[in-house]
Amino acid sequence: MTRLPTNRAPTPPGEILRYEFLEPLGLTQRDLADALGVSYQAINGVVNGRAGISAEMALRLARYLGTTPDLWLNMQRDVDLHRALNSRTTKAALRRIRPATARAPISAGQQARR
Repeated sequence: MTRLPTNRAPTPPGEILRYEFLEPLGLTQRDLADALGVSYQAINGVVNGRAGISAEMALRLARYLGTTPDLWLNMQRDVDLHRALNSRTTKAALRRIRPATARAPISAGQQARR
């Protein structure tokens, strides 16, 4: 089960990428894009929070930066869940959904009719 921060939004993976990897390694977004074989726009979108981390991007980042794909995907999942949980549309939809209840066992007569 994911434990999302309750007092703030989770840190987006693009911020982690910028401040924990690109800057300390002295890499530009262009350098990273070239190393990963993706477009500059793809990396820029992630770094600036306009694009999320796909499974493929997670694999590429993990390979190049020596991390795991799970690191990137889990960060993205946390951001996505936080956004969804705080969306008015999602909150309204969730209020309309009634949880499934346990059904009564099917009797022998009902089974025969099936």
